[in-house]
This record gives sequence, structure tokens and C-alpha cells, in this order.
Amino acid sequence: MAPFGIKDVLDIIIVAMLLYYLYKIMKESGTINIFFGVLAFIIVWVVASEIFEMRLIGTILDKVMSIGLIILVILFQDQIKRFLVELGNHNRWRFLRDIFRHHRGSAVSAEDSRRWVIPIVYACMSMSKSKTGALIVIEQSIPLELYEKTGDMIDAEINSRLIENIFFKNSPLHDGAMIIAHDRIKAAGCILPVSHDTNIPRSMGLRHRSALGISQATDAAAVVVSEETGSISFAHRGKIISRLSSTDLENRLSRLVTDE
Repeated sequence: MAPFGIKDVLDIIIVAMLLYYLYKIMKESGTINIFFGVLAFIIVWVVASEIFEMRLIGTILDKVMSIGLIILVILFQDQIKRFLVELGNHNRWRFLRDIFRHHRGSAVSAEDSRRWVIPIVYACMSMSKSKTGALIVIEQSIPLELYEKTGDMIDAEINSRLIENIFFKNSPLHDGAMIIAHDRIKAAGCILPVSHDTNIPRSMGLRHRSALGISQATDAAAVVVSEETGSISFAHRGKIISRLSSTDLENRLSRLVTDE
């Protein structure tokens, strides 16, 4: 048997880190039970094939594993995409990310990016007072073009009055989501994936589930204004926080700019 060396220690650490990131993403997306199920199946496969050398069971499990990997890629394509984005978002790779994002437009300064924060806060506070329902999604690293195509393209400057007009109760676009990307309102009336997390309070409606869903499927953030209570909520990275004040909302939106 080969001696246990530094490379083995690094091997264990890397595998542990990968499993941790997968666990974290699965937990945020509400599919943690499936993660444990797959992990248990892999353990059974290794024990039966490698330790006890059960040929028949090992052969069957080998065939299932070869097909199962393809099925897992199809089922968890959003989680895999988020996993790769998490790796790419590390600070040490930031310069590479900026190179690849160059073709999508010239980089803007943090001061320019913060200009969209105040109009969103003002619009949300105004809609909160009038109890006007709203759902605003802010794109981060993962492009949201797929969801933009489900609504009406706008491509306008971010303006609080425009946001309020889009979510006005008689507006044809008020039921869908507004998507903001590259400091502009890209689309409105968009359809988002709905979260099936059973831990969501019953007081939260479809807008909240959609906000949580897009934060689980991508790294985007979402702001929700409740039509029933006027409460403002913020969803990001698979978590949703309710009853935010204007200061809380401004701080969370500003944090998105500094994390870019």
C-alpha cells in the first residue's frame, strides 16, 4: 500500500470542499433530500463493488451509475450552473471574469451602478404605501435572457416613476416580473420559476415563491412588494427576508454592487 502523503490530504480537502459547495447549493435550492439520496446510493455502490466485491449487485449498480450521471446532469442543470458560477465568482478569478464579460458591454464603475439603487428603493416604498404588488429581479453573474424572453422587452433607464407605472394595477405588465440588467430595465411581465420549498410561510404568495425560485435557480436577487400587506421582501441565494425598511433595502441592493 502506498504511503499516505500530502497529495492524499489535498485530495481529501478538495473533495470535501466540492461536496460542501454542492450541499450548500442543494440546500438553497430546496433539493437537499435528493442530494442525500444520491450520496447514500454512491456509498452503497462503493461498499458493494469495492469492499464486499459483490459482482452481480456491483454490475447492476455500475449500469445504473452510468445512466444515472446523465439523468442527474439533466435534472440538476440549474444547480450545476450555479455551482460553476460559485467557483467562478471567487475573488482570485475576478480578473478572468471581467475579461469574459467584456463582450457584453464596457464595465461601469461602482458609483455608476449605485445610481439604480435609489430609484428602486423610492419606487418600492411608494408601492408599499399604496399596497401595489411588485416583483423586481436584479441580474448578477448568470444571464437572465431566457426569462427576459417570456415578457415584453423594454430596455429603458431605471426610473422610479416608470417602475411604478409598470406595476400599476391596471397595467398589462403588473402581474409579471421586471428584470434589471446592466443598469437598465430590460423586460417586464416576465415569468419566473416558482420555488416548491415547503418551508415558505403560507402568508407569502406567488410573487414571493417566484422571487425565491429565481434566487434558487440563479444568483440573481429579487425584491417583492406584497399586494396584501405592502411589506417589502428581498430574496437572494435561496433565502428570503421580509419586512424590510427603506434603509435595509438600500443596504442590500448596494451590497449587490460591491459584490460584483
